[in-house]
Amino acid sequence: MTGGTRTPALMLLGTGSDVGKSLLVAGLCRLFTRRGLTVRPFKPQNMSNNAAVTPDGGEIGRAQALQARACGVAPSRHMNPVLLKPQTDVGSQVVVQGEVLANATARDYFRLKKSLLPRVLDSFQALGRDADLVLVEGAGSAAEVNLRASDIANMGFAEAADVPVVLVGDIDRGGVLAQVVGTHALLPEPERTRIKGYLINKFRGDPSLFDPALDIVTGRTGWPSIGVVPWFDGARALPAEDAMALDQRSGPGRAGARVTVAVLRLSRVANFDDFDPLAAEPDVALTWVQPGEAVPGNADIVIIPGSKATLADLAFLRAQGWDTDITAHLRRGGRVVGICAGYQMLGRMVRDPEGIEGPPGEAPGLGLLDVATVMRGPKTLREAVGTEARSGLPVAGYEMHMGVTDGPDRARPWLTLDGGGPDGAVSADGRVRGCYLHGLFGADTFRRRLLGLDENDGGLDYAAGVDAALDALADHLAASVDMDALASAAGISASAAARPDITTASTPDPG
Repeated sequence: MTGGTRTPALMLLGTGSDVGKSLLVAGLCRLFTRRGLTVRPFKPQNMSNNAAVTPDGGEIGRAQALQARACGVAPSRHMNPVLLKPQTDVGSQVVVQGEVLANATARDYFRLKKSLLPRVLDSFQALGRDADLVLVEGAGSAAEVNLRASDIANMGFAEAADVPVVLVGDIDRGGVLAQVVGTHALLPEPERTRIKGYLINKFRGDPSLFDPALDIVTGRTGWPSIGVVPWFDGARALPAEDAMALDQRSGPGRAGARVTVAVLRLSRVANFDDFDPLAAEPDVALTWVQPGEAVPGNADIVIIPGSKATLADLAFLRAQGWDTDITAHLRRGGRVVGICAGYQMLGRMVRDPEGIEGPPGEAPGLGLLDVATVMRGPKTLREAVGTEARSGLPVAGYEMHMGVTDGPDRARPWLTLDGGGPDGAVSADGRVRGCYLHGLFGADTFRRRLLGLDENDGGLDYAAGVDAALDALADHLAASVDMDALASAAGISASAAARPDITTASTPDPG
């Protein structure tokens, strides 16, 4: 904001969860950026264990990091000032402006969250000072009127910040007319007036056949249609925000692949986008092993991913019988990799004496690495670059963990990180390894060497693929959304929205 003038902004609210708000904001960020505007993404409150580290050592939701990439800028802790990271069915770690504030039950957070609104508004204003346009993403449903009194994520924020709203409905789940009209029925008149129009997302088929439905919705609500967005297949190439997406990622994986990778679907899985580069490899069949399923006998590599609750998920892993499956996998000559909490589980013991991630306690690990972990603060949050210790191949990513891991196998580190020294451990036979570095599989040559593929054959460029998918998403929206209407709703000139693309947004190194 400059000279007391409010920065133009627009908020996308959903008729429910998982209607595609995150991808729509990412695509619009890229589209408006390509047209010469300085754009920033913002989500007042997010609930996700898929998080990203900001350059100044904060953490935000992974979706906002992707949206920042779409804008061609580094992520900022102000882009997601409140992040809830579920640790149990009724409690979460509360991260405010990038730093852990508390662990809270759902009831405790309900009492706490209204007091966080000033910090949310402070972050929104901080982003606006350097932007031509702020694109805001809501959380859940715009019509959660039972929670309205303390809302900071949807209409509560929109009213407090005086931001216009576009409503997003998901036709793929069915009942989209009722979604939009029902939202109108539940909202009080001032909030109905704040909504400037609606988008129908994930449409399959001929959009012209839906025109009579648009007339019905507009007739019932008075809101104009701003577009019917067709289903976007390219979404598979972009990181998912919510672990619900993993429910659709089980199965045998890519037919004819040379390498099979199995990732365990832990109950509190975190940072699961670590494995998107593996899934994108043409020569790899990656499958998420769902609860109740056995680890595939044909797996070449089994991966234990990160978790928001290491001890709880270690018990969960054993309850699925995956510890026995891993033993059999190693007996067949397979390899095992642990990332962050998965690395901790590979050791001899995990102790949480202070109850940092849940009730205080300890449990023996899988005993596949001669290391042990003690949970204690402060939380490590940093971007990092380095090399694989043995090959010297470059890696990049970020650390996001509680706890300290030590033991004899640390004498064989997997990685060497600039400014952080050795990271991780490797077993004596080299078939078990773990580390704390998230995102390392995004390093193309390192990834292909790990998979046993030819790293010099000009294979997948993962980072370029993500940017290509963002460009394709922007093109997809440009063809189906009324950009003049969006510009008018946001308070920017229609000429800016209609300006031809200048260039693809330059993107910072994702490491």
